[in-house]
Amino acid sequence: MGSHGPRLLKPPRNRTMLSYNSTNLRQLMKRSRRLTQYVIAGAAALVALSASCGAYAQSADLVLCDRLAADPADPDKPADVKGVATVAAGDVATAIKFCKQVSNSRRAMYQLGRAYAANRQTNEAIGAWRKAADKGSTSAMVELGVAYATGAGVNKDEAAAAKLFERAAQGGNPRGVSNLAALSGKGAAPADAARSRALLAKAAETNAEAQFQLGLMLQDGVGGPKDDAGARNLFEKAAAQDHPGALERMGAFAKAGRGGPQDTNAAKAYYEKAAALGNDEAKAALKRAECPYVLKDKSGKVMTNLCF
Repeated sequence: MGSHGPRLLKPPRNRTMLSYNSTNLRQLMKRSRRLTQYVIAGAAALVALSASCGAYAQSADLVLCDRLAADPADPDKPADVKGVATVAAGDVATAIKFCKQVSNSRRAMYQLGRAYAANRQTNEAIGAWRKAADKGSTSAMVELGVAYATGAGVNKDEAAAAKLFERAAQGGNPRGVSNLAALSGKGAAPADAARSRALLAKAAETNAEAQFQLGLMLQDGVGGPKDDAGARNLFEKAAAQDHPGALERMGAFAKAGRGGPQDTNAAKAYYEKAAALGNDEAKAALKRAECPYVLKDKSGKVMTNLCF
């Protein structure tokens, strides 16, 4: 053909260069996939770390909430948490702050109510206890029951109180049982108090609060015969577990020789330990011991104690 005819395509002289570039492309794609895997793994690690930090922050908030506002008698309280008889005035604001942060916890919500109650914010306390009770907190049920039984912050309603105490008792809360018995003692059938006493007896096999509450029933003869020796035995068991109320009762029983031998020194030791744990009755007993002389009016009513 002439010089103007169609030209044949010639294979490129740089074929090896094309092959090399294809190899580079495959390697680049492999590296890209590997890098993508690293990025995904890194992102997952960051998400996990963020969740871990969030959980840690929540855990720290709950630890502080427990430290400042945990109830020693709350069945939800962890065994390694000591608890406080009442939230100290200086701790109220801090307790409210940190308990609010973990209000998804029924224990924290109950403790938030305790902090509000210590600050005389009755409506807020009732609200927190309602939420905690809805989550299953038996201690919150007891507090709400007390409010209804006494008309504190709500309209007095003993039927509602009885239902709350019953729910708490069924949940294994000793105070629910004892409060139900106390409410029953105001005119209900004696069988109800006897049933409460039987429920407490079962719980008292292992629980310090149940031992204390059953001891109170035995010392007063509620739901069955009065039994000072039995009450003292129960108080002693609970006192050995540092139950403030039981320590105070042991002080009173030891001082009076009630249900067992009289021991003034032991009584003082029990009172001092109970007072150190925040028990007001024990503090008052120690104060009376410092001021043993009593002034009474003509009718025999105690007016004051004299200290020298």
